[in-house]
Amino acid sequence: MPTISVKRDELFKALGKSYTDDEFQDLCFEFGLELDEVTTEKQMLMKEQGDQAGAGVSEEILYRIDIPANRYDLLCLEGLVDGILVFQGKKAPPQYTLAKYEDCNSLHLTPETAIVRPYAVAAVLKGVTFTKESYDSFIDLQDKLHQNICRKRTLVAIGTHDLDTIKGPFIYDALPPSEIKFKALNQQKEMTAPELMELYSNHAQLKQYLGIIRDSPVYPIIKDKDGVVLSMPPIINGDHSKITLDTKNVFIECTATDLTKAIVVLDTIVCMFSKYCSNPYEVQQCKVFAPDGTYELYPKMEYREESIDVEKANNYIGISEPAASLCRLLSRMCLPARARAGALRVRVPPSRHDVIHACDLYEDIAIAYGYNRIVRREPRVVTAGGQTPINKLTEQLRGECAHAGYTEALTFTLCSREDVSTKLGVKIEDVPATHISNPKTLEFQVVRTTLLPGLLKTLAANKKMPLPLKLFEVSDVVLADPEAETGARNCRRLCAVHCGRSAGFQFVHGLLDRAMLLLRQPWRPGGGYHLRQAQDPAYFPGRCGEVLLCGRVIGKIGVLHPNVLAAFDLTNPCSALEIDIEPFL
Repeated sequence: MPTISVKRDELFKALGKSYTDDEFQDLCFEFGLELDEVTTEKQMLMKEQGDQAGAGVSEEILYRIDIPANRYDLLCLEGLVDGILVFQGKKAPPQYTLAKYEDCNSLHLTPETAIVRPYAVAAVLKGVTFTKESYDSFIDLQDKLHQNICRKRTLVAIGTHDLDTIKGPFIYDALPPSEIKFKALNQQKEMTAPELMELYSNHAQLKQYLGIIRDSPVYPIIKDKDGVVLSMPPIINGDHSKITLDTKNVFIECTATDLTKAIVVLDTIVCMFSKYCSNPYEVQQCKVFAPDGTYELYPKMEYREESIDVEKANNYIGISEPAASLCRLLSRMCLPARARAGALRVRVPPSRHDVIHACDLYEDIAIAYGYNRIVRREPRVVTAGGQTPINKLTEQLRGECAHAGYTEALTFTLCSREDVSTKLGVKIEDVPATHISNPKTLEFQVVRTTLLPGLLKTLAANKKMPLPLKLFEVSDVVLADPEAETGARNCRRLCAVHCGRSAGFQFVHGLLDRAMLLLRQPWRPGGGYHLRQAQDPAYFPGRCGEVLLCGRVIGKIGVLHPNVLAAFDLTNPCSALEIDIEPFL
């Protein structure tokens, strides 16, 4: 879920009203959002980079708001303000219009682009008036889209240019790197593409995008009629056509490996910032010519109609509203609707690409109606939901372990092969592990068969904390099982580790006794629980025991072997306990 940061005073000015933090939090909840944090830019920098980073930075109040991942129209101040004002009934939903294309602003694709990034779309915003705030928001929206729907520029890369500094028609080409030379954004001299790739290999932001095209025989390039380079997507724009506060006409191009995503991204940008045009909410189309000479007009900016049944909408949500009321609720979500013969005809604007199914419309009706207003009722089925016994037992044990002074850790379910084998003194062939067929990293090769490695890694990452360190986890491990339908089965376990200046049974034995007391299992060989000496390479010889319940081994307890501690980069002795809790059900 993406998070946007907006300046509180600027937001309230645009909304035409000031709110307290609690009032705005309630407003966000009503609109289906969440106010995540109230902070300042200085506090954010200090949190990320240390106390010295905040020197000279503004202390203006910022609201950090969590936005649903599919609501691209809310990723900037402009879209957020329009959405809230329409929701409050203070503004009508924007009506987007298209202006006729101009041939001089067309974009022509060459056949070579199919090798690297085969698609492109374009649009023009005419008569734009930027302020410092709207300019920053314009840049920030592009960054948010790049990180979200564009998948870090792998699917779509956005380029924005001052149209008055370049001459169309424009050409989208792909050339060998050695043939590309231009002055990149904010650079002082012209450089070739290989020189730019070398320059940006240490750049904090841009280095992550170099791999997208680095191994390609050709690099994509966009240039104007005179050969002036506008951009080398998805890496960097040219300095010649950069946007400034004085820019009046903006040429927007998106190159992509996914045409559908490119259309969504372009529609989102022009919908949000066409409000600053001389004719508000009007966007000029561009002809985009394919290599075969055919062309398409972009942006599409298509309105479409969806139909939903009034009775179904009421039943799914759990309300009973007439069609006219549902129409008003949808209009508050920028979805104008009209009633006709028991159905609602909903007009979906180009800014709402998240609406792809009737259930999306039901959700917006529920948001506009107010979740807290929906009357609670008993389920209309013969069964009732309830907590599963294993989860109930898990929650009870978590509370008791915390009461005993242990801190809960939540560790990764996946780990390396060495974590569950070599580091614990056994061979991977002897471990009933479920292996990942194509692991992305060496840290995530198998599903854990024991909780112990995760807790030991947590201890290693917190060695600076004062001793003793006492951690526990109650969670699932996965064991290979040929008789199971999937070839593996889950097993819920409790694991606890005590790390201090000395080690012994007593440090974790007390926790075991407390758990058994609460589970009403007496200390009695045969009919209750007891310990039996055991040998395990993960534990110190002679200081390891099996935990038995009614004659069945359910876990181990003991002092960890120094070799295990060294393998996990630990220097202090540790005592550990790990038992299955499913036998207690």
